[in-house]
Parts: sequence; structure tokens; C-alpha cells
Amino acid sequence: MKSHVSLWNQCLGIIKDNVSDSVFSTWFTPIIPLKYEENDFTIQVPSQFFYEYLEDKYADLIYQTLLRVTGKGIVLSYRVIVDNSSRHNGHTTLQSEHPVISNEAQRTATGLNKAPDDLYPPSVRDWNPNLNNRLCFHNFFEGASNKLARSIAQKIAQEPGKDFNPCFIYGSSGVGKTHLCHAIGNKIMELDPQKKVLYISAHLFEVQFTDARKKNTHNEFVHFYQGVDVLILDDIHELAGKEKTQQAYFHIFNHLKLVGKQLVLTADKAPIEIQGLEERLISRLKWGLTLELQKPDLELRKKILQNKVKQDGLNISDTIIDYIAENVTDHVRDLEGIITSLVAHSLVYNRDVDLELAKRVVSKTIKMEKKQITLEKIQDIVSSYFKININEIHSKSRKREIVQARQVTMFLSKKYTDHSYSHIGNMVGKRDHATVLHACKTIQDNIDVDKGFRLTIKDIEALLQN
Repeated sequence: MKSHVSLWNQCLGIIKDNVSDSVFSTWFTPIIPLKYEENDFTIQVPSQFFYEYLEDKYADLIYQTLLRVTGKGIVLSYRVIVDNSSRHNGHTTLQSEHPVISNEAQRTATGLNKAPDDLYPPSVRDWNPNLNNRLCFHNFFEGASNKLARSIAQKIAQEPGKDFNPCFIYGSSGVGKTHLCHAIGNKIMELDPQKKVLYISAHLFEVQFTDARKKNTHNEFVHFYQGVDVLILDDIHELAGKEKTQQAYFHIFNHLKLVGKQLVLTADKAPIEIQGLEERLISRLKWGLTLELQKPDLELRKKILQNKVKQDGLNISDTIIDYIAENVTDHVRDLEGIITSLVAHSLVYNRDVDLELAKRVVSKTIKMEKKQITLEKIQDIVSSYFKININEIHSKSRKREIVQARQVTMFLSKKYTDHSYSHIGNMVGKRDHATVLHACKTIQDNIDVDKGFRLTIKDIEALLQN
């Protein structure tokens, strides 16, 4: 039997891969493993609130991880630190409200539908889609960075296998690829519970395949997957260099495509950019539709934060929402993790969430470098400063005040970003590079000869630095 410390360390290694850094440091680092006897695992947590929050938000994750490490259901007990003056001598022990994991939960935790002895997949009644039912379209918020992908994903969910097959979704870590995959699967199951939908990570697919080869059940493995109606494979780039696994997936892919079953795949790069995939597999991935999920824009980040705040029952001002959205720009997981940390600080220390607290939590979550100034931010600041709508800056209006705001936008975009004249022009009303070049020269000339205008530009630049 593993010691309670080594068991918990193994669990932490798995948990860390499934939550944001801020969630991990706030809710899992303070946990102290106390004992592991028979099927009972006891952990110490710093407060009653901490215990209640873990039970509400992360108990399923802890149970699934314990099952994965131990291979059996576990009774989880909490040792809760309380006031030393209490009759409990500084702590009380509570048992989790969650029961020992059932067989169904075991299947969810391992992520495996076990291939049966014959060559056919299990019945729908026994089928485990391996989907997270909390990840749906209603909480996958739409913005400019994901509008097309979200729309196509909804169409796929309505009629899987008809159009956009295969659908390949790519983008950097934390932009919502996995959420969108689960949303597709959950919607299909909602509309047709008889569909055999299966979500699986490429890593787990590789683990299953390796196990099948060792047990000489390769044919059963392939036939199992060929019985799926909708196959969602997440992070296919993790199969790079694994030739045998790619070959197995290639045959599965061909069969499912031939019989009109839906395939959804994700990766961190476009198919052609993934090194280590067989050429024939890359060609198959390009058969259907390739969609890019970009980093969430400012408005989308605000929308995500506002929903998370509402969900967690936290009272946070728009100023704090704006600060977080402007500084945490890469990952949705970071945005949600920061709100979770603010919830913890607010309740544990019984204090309101103010801007100072938000800045401290953000600085511990992300690397606070010199704030990046983007085209998006420049347009927001300039339009606000001149009290002109961004759409007017993009328009063909020749009104003096609008022309000036447009030219200032182009000038600052060239000064503070690495974008070309052509790209800046395209982003500011689809203008050509010559227009941007002229605008930059005009603004620089005015700065050189007009002290008042020079102060105006300095004011705007100061706003950009905040």
C-alpha cells in the first residue's frame, strides 16, 4: 500500500494537469495528507469554508484522481482546522458528502469504455461518452475570436456526420478547444441519447492502444472505435512520432468517415504545421473544415469574467473586471482561476475584493511583464479619448475630428506594435499601406510643430501605459 504522502503527491501531479495554476495553488497546495488506511484517505484543510468549497467544486476531480492512482473506490475524510479554543482541540473531522465511487464513476474517472470480448462495442445503455456535462454551448461565450468555430460546432451538433466532417479545431492552450469539444458531444447526446459519442484525449488513446498491443487485442481495439457514432479526439498533436498509434487511428478514421460518422479533432497547430504526423493522416485531416480558435479578445474576456463572478456569487466592480481582462490575455483558465482565488481571499479573510487585492492575485497568477499594447487597446483608448465611436474611426468619414482620431490610431499602432503598415490599414477600416504611411507622417509633423497636440499625444500614450 502506498503511503499517504506518496499517494497524495501522485494525485497532485494529475490534478495539476487538469486545473489552472491559480486554482492549484489556492485549493490544492494547502491540503495536507494525514493518513491512508484500507479504503479511507484523510486530508487536512485549513477551514470549514475550504472544505465546503472543495466538496462543491473539486470533489469529483479528487475522487477520479484517487481512483486512477489506487485503482479502487476511496472514502475521503477531511480534517478541518478550527479555533483552538473549541472543544475539538483545534480540528474536527468530516466525511465527504460524496459516496465511494460507483462502477459508473470508475468508468468516467479512467476515461475508458472497456472493449468487450467480441468485436462489437458495448450497448448504448452501458456506454460512457467521457463528457463533462458542465461544458456546454450556453457557457461557451461568443466573441470575435471564436464566433465562426462556435457557429460551426453548433451545426455539427445538430446534424453530426452531414457537413464539416472531419472538423479540425486548432489554437494555443487555454482558448477553449476542449470546452467546445465537450459542448458538441453534450449537445449531440441531448438531441439523440442513442448516439454513441466518445470524447477522448490523444494521450489516453495512446495509452489504450499500447495496452491493447501488449495484450494482443489490437483488432478488438480498432473494432471498438469503429463502432462509435461521433469520435472526438483532443490534442492529436500528442500522437506525433507514434507511428503505430497513428496507423491505428488512420484505419479508424477511414472507416468512420466512409460510413458517415462524425469526427472532431483538436490540436495546438494547423494540420500542416504538426511535425511527426504521417503525410497520409495529415491529408485526411484536411479533408473537412479547419477552424482556428484565437485568444479571447477584450470583450470576450470581460464576458467570461462577469459570468464567473455571477456563478460564484462574488461582488466585484466593473473597474476590477476591466483590470483583470486587460492584464490576463492568454488563457480562459487563468481568468477563471483568478476569480476563484478572489473568492477564496474574500471569504477566508472576510474582506471585500478591491483593486489592490485583484492586482496582488493577478501578479501571482501571471508573469507581469510590461503590458503589451495591442491594436485593439489603441483603438479603444483613442476612441474613448476623442469621444468617437470605433465604427466612425473605421468609416470613410472625412470629418476633421474623425480623420484626426483615425490618423492618431494608425500612428500609435505603428509606434507601439510590430505590425506592418498593410496590417494596420486593414485593421483600421481596410485601408492600404500608403494611407497609414501618410497618417504617420502627418501626425509626426503635427507633434513637431504643435505643442498642444504634442501634449494630447502624450496624454493618450500615458493612458496606453496604464
